[in-house]
Amino acid sequence: MGTLTDTLFVITARGGSKGLPGKNIKDLCGKPLIAYSIDVARAFVSDENICVSTDSLEIIEVVEKYGLKVPFVRPAELASDTASSNDVLVHAIRFFGNQGKNFARLVLLQPTSPLRTIEDVQGAINLYRSDIDMVVSVNKSHAPAVLCVDDKCGFIKLIYNKKAEGRQQLKEMYEYNGAVYVINIASLLKKGMKNFSRNVKYVMSKKNSVDIDDIYDFKLVESIIKKEV
Repeated sequence: MGTLTDTLFVITARGGSKGLPGKNIKDLCGKPLIAYSIDVARAFVSDENICVSTDSLEIIEVVEKYGLKVPFVRPAELASDTASSNDVLVHAIRFFGNQGKNFARLVLLQPTSPLRTIEDVQGAINLYRSDIDMVVSVNKSHAPAVLCVDDKCGFIKLIYNKKAEGRQQLKEMYEYNGAVYVINIASLLKKGMKNFSRNVKYVMSKKNSVDIDDIYDFKLVESIIKKEV
């Protein structure tokens, strides 16, 4: 376990999931999905610095059975489809602030990225500086080579790869993968994530970047873990 006493790890786990009901606590190779993120957080900080933010009593029961105390039940207004991650994180920061616990930075781990490693989180933390807003994990994207839209005549046309010459001719582009966010808390409270302008990327592998949204993603991750055991 590390000693990042200035860092709050937040794992966000809303109860409702339309793509895969109950996914955050669905058994994945012998333990609930959310446990993979808890294990990674525990490699850096003590349980007092780990906050699972959820509105679900069922998720709370599973997390506490796994040995981690859940500090609060997320308010209903922060559990809807329209609630933003920004509001959820600010709520957690203020909760701990009211208890006299103030942090300089926040590491957000979403439970749907179970292949994210300790090394990935450490790599993102290593890039963090107090003069930036956020370090965000990404993976290289092939989308620019094939991304297209309809033109006014109803024919599709490529947006970036104008001559269909392949991705090698294009500038490297990246996708947010949702696995790791290292956030400057002062920036978050002052201007909010949507107004962040000083963001630094941490590039992850395609495998480690898999985000579970539906049963197909879940089966893919399950097969990868089983092959690595």
